[in-house]
Amino acid sequence: MTLSIAIIGAGPAGYYTAEAAQKMWGNGARIDIIDRLPTPYGLIRAGVAPDHQSIKAVTKRYEATNLAPNTRLVGNVMVGRDVSVDELLGLYDAVVLSVGAPLDKPIGIPGDDLPGVVGSAAFVGWYNGHPDHAGLAVDLSHHGAAIIGNGNVAIDCARILAKTVDELAGTDIAGHALDVLSRSAVRDVHIVGRRGPHQASFTTKEAGELGHLTRAHPIVKPGDLPPVEEDAALEPGHRKMVTHLRGFAGLERGDKPVTINFEFFRRPVAVEGQHKAERLIVETTRLEDGRAVGTGELHAIPCGLVIACIGYRTQAIPGVNWSDALGRFPTDAAGRIAPGLYASGWARRGPSGTIGTNRPDGFSVIEAMVADGIAASAKAGPDGLDALLASRGVSPTDFSGWQKIEAAEVAGARPGAPREKITDIAAMLAAI
Repeated sequence: MTLSIAIIGAGPAGYYTAEAAQKMWGNGARIDIIDRLPTPYGLIRAGVAPDHQSIKAVTKRYEATNLAPNTRLVGNVMVGRDVSVDELLGLYDAVVLSVGAPLDKPIGIPGDDLPGVVGSAAFVGWYNGHPDHAGLAVDLSHHGAAIIGNGNVAIDCARILAKTVDELAGTDIAGHALDVLSRSAVRDVHIVGRRGPHQASFTTKEAGELGHLTRAHPIVKPGDLPPVEEDAALEPGHRKMVTHLRGFAGLERGDKPVTINFEFFRRPVAVEGQHKAERLIVETTRLEDGRAVGTGELHAIPCGLVIACIGYRTQAIPGVNWSDALGRFPTDAAGRIAPGLYASGWARRGPSGTIGTNRPDGFSVIEAMVADGIAASAKAGPDGLDALLASRGVSPTDFSGWQKIEAAEVAGARPGAPREKITDIAAMLAAI
């Protein structure tokens, strides 16, 4: 008998969990990495900014994991629709939910349902060519865009809006997004945060990049910066990021046509407009014991696009305990959900950390399996899944199918670009 493990989700968490299982059991385990899309790599493909190609090199590591003996990609299979978690628990010795957090948290303010208000998962998925969001209607006819949030995703969105077509043409940004961006009227981008520069969670690299854009000028109001001597209490990396912000406060305006305005100490309270977003109403705040407290002073940011970069939630799966308060599956510290059922990555700890943070997560889950005595049994494993899917007329794809999709994307790339992503599942299956 051979140990069998099903990992749901072919993103970083799923691959690091598979890698950990391979290191623990070698060829003594059969591992299925199941994903609802025919394409692997999750947020590496659909979340990492297209102009950050070096980060995507980690897919070579995931490819090696997938090509190892007894490990396979089972694509185009949706758990909860094509097969249930209970059925998987009946087929495999252990099941790991590594499904990430693909849903946007709602802003929760009046007007957040107006056309022109989108979440960052949708907006990032749009410009990255995710099938769920490729058809998103993005209207860039207004001169203003407001981005709510003070993390790297907010900077990514601002940078994509501010870059020239030439700066983006050599990336793997989706062609439909590049076309819309080429006709953009956006000239004033506002990054809105409730607290100040010391509380922002931008990283040094992402913040620094804004100072080197061809047509965009970053603006920080000098009065939003705390006294420089207070920077000494910050961690070195955070202090360096704040140094970039201080540099932006001292930049000459120049003749660049696009501004990226850091709106610190601003709390969004409403989106207003006639049948669509036309302005974001914000309240000035001040810090009290590290908390942002409203002052009652309101002002309007003119904008036709509002992007909420305020966090993500895991998609609930039928038959699995899920917490609305947490926005994910409740687990213990090691990732246990129920006997034989585990979670890793964002599905376990929420949307936090970097891509590499998922690696120790995956190893921790495998260690929990060992502690729980998970061992090979007479369960049918991958062969049983194949038989079940065939009985339901479900045709899964495999890693060789993904390689055909990738080859078609590379062949269809714009000059100088690494690929032109196929954004339609039917077209992906046709390429296979």
